[in-house]
Amino acid sequence: VHLVESGGGLVQPGGSLRLSCTASEFSLEENTIAWFRQVPGKQREAVSCISGYDDSTYYADSVKGRFTTSRDNAKNFVYLEMNNVKPEDAGDYYCAQETRFLICAPNIIPADFPSWGQGTQVTVSS
Repeated sequence: VHLVESGGGLVQPGGSLRLSCTASEFSLEENTIAWFRQVPGKQREAVSCISGYDDSTYYADSVKGRFTTSRDNAKNFVYLEMNNVKPEDAGDYYCAQETRFLICAPNIIPADFPSWGQGTQVTVSS
């Protein structure tokens, strides 16, 4: 399984960025895809999730109202739209896949997701 993230980079506080996650060998449709963020010295934390069961979504409190995750099944992408970015949003962002219709919830953890991308870095600076 090979997930690929893209779209990271430098963004100013208050700016926007869109991260993308795709796979070349399989469809992401009906898969639960989560975005995790990792900063040095801390564990990966779930930022958002879109369920393969019903496309319901979950957002961490820290990003709720600012980030949006969505699918484009025709293009086989899952996106994380980041708006009004804050310095604390900086980190390495990973998309992760689960194929058993996991329902997105606040208790999702990295161990729930067997497949991961290589990550894309988001830097927030003026």
